[in-house]
Amino acid sequence: MSTHRVPDREFTLIRSRSLNRTSTSRFTIARIIIAGSAPALAVAAIAASGGPAGGASDQPVKPAAAITSQAVRTNAIGGTTATLLSTQAQSAARRHHHLGRKREIAWKMMYNRFHWRPKYQFRYLNRLWNRESSWNVYASNPYSGAYGIPQAVPGSKMSSAGSHWRTSARTQIRWGLRYIRARYGTPRRAWEHSQATGWY
Repeated sequence: MSTHRVPDREFTLIRSRSLNRTSTSRFTIARIIIAGSAPALAVAAIAASGGPAGGASDQPVKPAAAITSQAVRTNAIGGTTATLLSTQAQSAARRHHHLGRKREIAWKMMYNRFHWRPKYQFRYLNRLWNRESSWNVYASNPYSGAYGIPQAVPGSKMSSAGSHWRTSARTQIRWGLRYIRARYGTPRRAWEHSQATGWY
């Protein structure tokens, strides 16, 4: 046991061995004469816990300011990442919504019903039907009798996909995708044929 003096403070240290450690012994504070002092309490906490690393060769303690600034930097990075991911998700949602209702119906139907990958096939379908009808449900050609989004000839053919074929974009898209699958296999091949011949 030894007594150590710090200006205006006095405390006694007792040497004790740690049974669970193979390292050298550590000091535990047994008695603090002057209580209520913040520096004394800080020394007591560090000594009682065996130091920051819990071993005999104690590492220097980081100042509270450094720890706080590190936490702030970590939170700032995390916040920036979360904000970036949120922004990317919102941008993707806006791009998908920008397709419009009829194109969105076609996109989902291509994936769910026809097992095409819209990421690669939708661009060709969009080009094809933009040129044929501009995705207008009521588009009609008085010379050929073509009608609707896919420009079915005659338009009454689309009744096989639903009774509201004259006014329903969903019915017309369903029929048009069935037609493309049966005749060309994929929207890309239908587009290529249209490019070469002017019709599909």
